[in-house]
Amino acid sequence: MARRIFLVILIGLVVAALAIVWRASRAKTLPAAALGVHRPDPANGRMMFFAGGCASCHATPGADDHLRLGGGLALKSPFGTFHVPNISPHDSDGIGGWTEAQFATAMLKGTSPGGEHYYPSFPFTSYARMTVGDVRDLFAFMKTLPPAAGRVRTHELEFPFSLRPLLGLWKLMFFDAATFVPDPAQSAAWNRGAYLVNGPGHCGECHTPRNRLGGPVGAQRFAGGPAPDGEGWVPNITQFALKGWSAEELADFLQYGDKPDGSPIVGAMVPVVRNTAQLPAADRQAMALYLKSLPPLEGPRRPQRASQ
Repeated sequence: MARRIFLVILIGLVVAALAIVWRASRAKTLPAAALGVHRPDPANGRMMFFAGGCASCHATPGADDHLRLGGGLALKSPFGTFHVPNISPHDSDGIGGWTEAQFATAMLKGTSPGGEHYYPSFPFTSYARMTVGDVRDLFAFMKTLPPAAGRVRTHELEFPFSLRPLLGLWKLMFFDAATFVPDPAQSAAWNRGAYLVNGPGHCGECHTPRNRLGGPVGAQRFAGGPAPDGEGWVPNITQFALKGWSAEELADFLQYGDKPDGSPIVGAMVPVVRNTAQLPAADRQAMALYLKSLPPLEGPRRPQRASQ
């Protein structure tokens, strides 16, 4: 009898625990009523667009106009291939039919207009640091861009990563939705740089190593690691690797793409610099100031190339 009572209690506790986890892992939304009054500033939205590097992934591959955001880029990962969506203001194929609240929900909560979790291949984990005002300004700017027709194919992911509801558990483990809070002990320029790097710039998304579940390894933030597509290596951008760079050289790099030794940047950083070059000089200098303040962290060891 006692054993039966114990089993009933145990089952009840398990069911209650599962219910709590299910409730906590449901997709979160931002209601329109929570946005408040705001006068959109498309000019600021343009700066957020370039700081966020939106065109780097969402521009139609092969198009001369980098502001034509028809999507279609294939992003390979250990979990399968993600196909970057159309985010142009096209009414049916892009986000032209989205409300401002739906856009803010996507950026800050990682939730689609249909109430589904987004995969973190979309860096909402960093965009969540942005202020609601900057997100709304970004939406206002994006509505001024040319619509691009064409739907993008669905993601091609391995089981069980193809099951979107599991992303709720991923978010519970790895997603901190807290908005950026300035450090009063630091200067306004440092805080601006910290905001741009950790929020719209989402530098940590590529420059931080990830575990087997795709979660960022917080203890090695910005310390580099394997490229998400499994090909190549993302460099360490803490003072472990950049101690020989001055803040001025780093700011120049974000504008021109040239390293202090004169060699040009190559690979995935080319479109990144194409975007940061559009920012005001003060913003690039602020980003450099913040990056130079990062403590030296040694990241994963890069595998040695096999001898030929």
